[in-house]
Amino acid sequence: MWKIAIVDDDYNVLAGLKNAIPWAELDAEWVGEAADGEQGLQLLRACQPDIVITDIYMPVLNGLDMVERLANEEYSGKIIILSGYSEFEYARQALRLGISDYLSKPVTVHTIRSVLQRTIAELEEELMQKHRHENLLDKLRVYEPFIEREWIKSVAIGTAHTTSLLGDGMIPEACRYWNERSHVVIGIEMIRTDRIVKAPAKDVNLFRFAVANIVQELTEQLSIDCHYIDLFSNYSAVIVHLPMDAGEETDRLLYRLGEQIIRHVRNFLNISLYIGIGKRKPKVEAIADSTEEAFQAILSKHTAPVAGVHLYRYADAEESGKQARPISLRSVKFYQQLAESVKLFQESNAKAILQDYFRQWHRREDIPARDLQGLGMELWTILTYALFESGIDLEDIYPIAQVTSELAAVTDLQRLQAWLNAGIGQICEQRGGGENIKHRQAVDFIIQYIHDHYAEPITITELADRLHISRNYLSHLFKLAAGESFNSYLTRVRMEKAKKLILEGKHLIYEVAEQVGYKNVPYFSTLFKKYNGYNPTELLKQ
Repeated sequence: MWKIAIVDDDYNVLAGLKNAIPWAELDAEWVGEAADGEQGLQLLRACQPDIVITDIYMPVLNGLDMVERLANEEYSGKIIILSGYSEFEYARQALRLGISDYLSKPVTVHTIRSVLQRTIAELEEELMQKHRHENLLDKLRVYEPFIEREWIKSVAIGTAHTTSLLGDGMIPEACRYWNERSHVVIGIEMIRTDRIVKAPAKDVNLFRFAVANIVQELTEQLSIDCHYIDLFSNYSAVIVHLPMDAGEETDRLLYRLGEQIIRHVRNFLNISLYIGIGKRKPKVEAIADSTEEAFQAILSKHTAPVAGVHLYRYADAEESGKQARPISLRSVKFYQQLAESVKLFQESNAKAILQDYFRQWHRREDIPARDLQGLGMELWTILTYALFESGIDLEDIYPIAQVTSELAAVTDLQRLQAWLNAGIGQICEQRGGGENIKHRQAVDFIIQYIHDHYAEPITITELADRLHISRNYLSHLFKLAAGESFNSYLTRVRMEKAKKLILEGKHLIYEVAEQVGYKNVPYFSTLFKKYNGYNPTELLKQ
């Protein structure tokens, strides 16, 4: 309820206002009165009312001086001046102090009601704005690690759009020191042994998580400043940040780190890795080049600085005696963009990315069918893991036996591209024509959960974690199935439950608010009125 206090040295005015104000209609309550400005200050400091109605001319401390002291104390409530003095100077001074309204005595009941209604409407709007702002800050705090992680990934694969990568206001604060360092990318590929190929997507995700933990522990032990990046499928990378004047000892440190990662992952997870190390870059803008070099080193397997492990260093054309990069397109960037497009079911965009990629491959006519089939399986695997992150099991749409059989018939680039385009089309068609049955079950679960737990704090993020589906995709699924957003549906359920509790006549308004999940009673009343067209007190009276 909105709290109203009255400060006036005229007892008749005090009594008249208390009788004239429609308290129930305004969902308001009287919290105290004072006969002079000094008493008024003490009262207002003690009970912090939402609205103060005050006279100007009073003993001890006049109303305007009281208001000025309140302003200096950053009092946030609304102040209405009700005075027998209508001189312009008083009104001008009151306006300077930020009062909400200035009324001259005598005032009618209709006028005081209208002014209070307008003032309460302003308070409601401010409360809504404050709540939206707090929600935004909460979301920013929740998403801050995600924003940092995605920005780092975009730098690693070359999709960051800023000209000066560390000059943009959106750059995460934790990354601003990068301009003072040089950078090397270590590429990591889980070798597609039977343990990886035959494992379900969820198990491979657990392997990726375990590899990330091992890398983090080893880099901490070696005191290496770095960022780990989960890329796609069985690929990941580590951006290592080094002093600008780092020498040959740094190369030995990186070889040692790569060797330890390979050996620890093999010992603890029984998984084999390829590791490639790109060249050191003095600028952030060139980190993506180091990423490409790292994976090119794995592809060419030309320079192995440590015997007995699959650790390779990038060698340029002069070192290797042959062309170091047969394809000019950034393969890592291509893989990442293709995965993102399919995950968002952007069929035309995914096919355009494939077209650009294959346009460069068409220059070569001597690619063995086995290599083409391997590339097709690699791309299909990337799509499988990308969709798994969105809660979709590609096996339900395209069984792996069918994929293997169809790839066996691929003998040239045109057939491979046509096969991939058809597969992407089928994935997007399945999604558009009718959601996977698991997704329908997910939406049903959420609806039932809301009805069972509406009195508790509920977020779509919490439910997405329970269902192992990305938050954004789950929000999309819910809106598609329910016809409204998750938050809108939750509010509707809570308001209907609140209305039922109020009509029972057994509960106070604050009790109803708590029983439907709201600790802030004024905010609950504002939402209730917005949803129903009247506040809880009016419903109770009806």
